Amino acid sequence: MRHGNKNNNLSRTASHRRSLLMNLGCQLITHKRITTTLAKAKALRTYIEPLITKTKANSSKDVIMHNHRIVFSYLNDKAAVKELFTVVAPKIADRPGGYTRIIKLGARVGDNAELAMIELVDFNEIYGKGVAETAAAEPVKKTRRAGGKKKAAEGTEEAAAETETSASEESAEG
Repeated sequence: MRHGNKNNNLSRTASHRRSLLMNLGCQLITHKRITTTLAKAKALRTYIEPLITKTKANSSKDVIMHNHRIVFSYLNDKAAVKELFTVVAPKIADRPGGYTRIIKLGARVGDNAELAMIELVDFNEIYGKGVAETAAAEPVKKTRRAGGKKKAAEGTEEAAAETETSASEESAEG
């Protein structure tokens, strides 16, 4: 029985699970979005969100350096740590938490495992600020009520012009 067990062991030993989460975390920080199984995505969220929170503490240089070392001990990738502190941290500075989003993708064809996409919330162009910017760039649609009369009037003028040209052609022939 799993009374009180909060962590998912993912059917791995502790060292294998730690290296798996380390690699998934580095890839998530580097690519901002990865696809994996749902169980791994949920385990990765509990692993990566405290590390992202550590990037926000900017009180003194000693604290910043200490946080760099702590995050490096969890990720073991200099490039990922640098990306986390220089690119990700400024974008999530005002967010109180919830830095990742998990989206279910359905079952995998080969083994029917449930897939999920985990992504950093502030780096998605589809949701959030990106939508507001594109909506502001597009012109505002007008209501259809006022435009119907204008189009009908234009349509009758065009129809009248066509009948005049066809009538003049018939008189020229006859």
